Amino acid sequence: MTASATRHLRKATSARATVNISPVERFGRILVGLAAAIAGILLLTTATAALAVAMEVLLILTGFDLLVTGGLGHCPLYTKLGHIPRSLRSPR
Repeated sequence: MTASATRHLRKATSARATVNISPVERFGRILVGLAAAIAGILLLTTATAALAVAMEVLLILTGFDLLVTGGLGHCPLYTKLGHIPRSLRSPR
C-alpha cells in the first residue's frame, strides 16, 4: 500500500462518527423526538395560519433531528464543543 493510500485510509477512518451520547440520553432523545414529530404532524393537519404551519414544520424537523442523533448515538454539536459524557470517558 502506498503512503498516499495509507493517509487516505487513516483520514477516512478518523472521519467516522463516534458515539458521543450516553445510553440514557439516547433513549431520551428518541422518546422526545418521536413525541415532537408526532405532535407536529398532528398539529399540522389542523393548521391554517402560515406562522403556525412554519412552527409545526420546525417542530417536526426538530423531532427528526432528535430521532436521528439518538438513533446514531452521535451529536455533531457535541463534537464541535468537545463534550464527552462522563459515562463514555475513558478512565485515567
